[in-house]
Amino acid sequence: MDLPELGAFLRSRRDRITPAEVGIVPGPRRRVPGLRRDEVAVLAGASVEYYTELEQGSKVQPSAQMLGALARALRLTSDERDHLYRLAGRPVPARGGDTHVEPAMLALLGRLDDTPALIISDLAETLAANGLARALLGERQGLPWPRSSQVYRWFVEPESRGVHPGPDHDRLSESLVADLRMAAGRRRADEARLAELVARCTDASEEFAQLWEARAVKLRRVDAKTFLHPVVGSLDLLCHNLYTDDGSQHLLWFTAREGSDSLERLALLQVVGAQAMA
Repeated sequence: MDLPELGAFLRSRRDRITPAEVGIVPGPRRRVPGLRRDEVAVLAGASVEYYTELEQGSKVQPSAQMLGALARALRLTSDERDHLYRLAGRPVPARGGDTHVEPAMLALLGRLDDTPALIISDLAETLAANGLARALLGERQGLPWPRSSQVYRWFVEPESRGVHPGPDHDRLSESLVADLRMAAGRRRADEARLAELVARCTDASEEFAQLWEARAVKLRRVDAKTFLHPVVGSLDLLCHNLYTDDGSQHLLWFTAREGSDSLERLALLQVVGAQAMA
């Protein structure tokens, strides 16, 4: 553990990132080329005081979860992320299937500002989302494991299904479990988080248990879903997926068909989301 070097490393990475790279509009009186401490704190979900102590190399020892959030906020590469964990004296997460998002994928997400878009792990965790996705689906980041997985919420907290109409639920259940079976094939059989997710869902849901035993596998590339939004109403959207080479993460974005009511409602959702953020 080297906390002073950890602080210096964080400062160097903060100075390197421009506001535009993380979706921040720089004001006319900005005095630094990179991000300010308060901006990094907001992006990482930390208090400004806490982040300031980290940069000052105090005795604050960040958790693995906080290190992951800082790595995403500062757009660290996998090598830089690993270095950050070592400086903090934390075990370096295994490559593949973890929750670190490469800067290139985050940069692509940042360009999709007129359509809902998310980056999701193979365990159905939302790792990053743009404002329009949060307006459509609500805030899904920062939940504790295993609630952070949509699979868990879908089968253990059935009230979460209200975002989709009832007749679609069976199909979506099958799709979620088939996706998870694909993830199980890529991961170690004894991978702790996967094993816990399957066990918790099996105990809570007979539906999940039956689908899991069926062993269907399918990688979703293009799909169609109906979303029920409390303000703009029903949206029929096409779902597109772009996967990393190892399949451990994918970029998911939604589009509406030209000339459809959903296209107009998607435009209205953008206004509603902007008003909510304001």
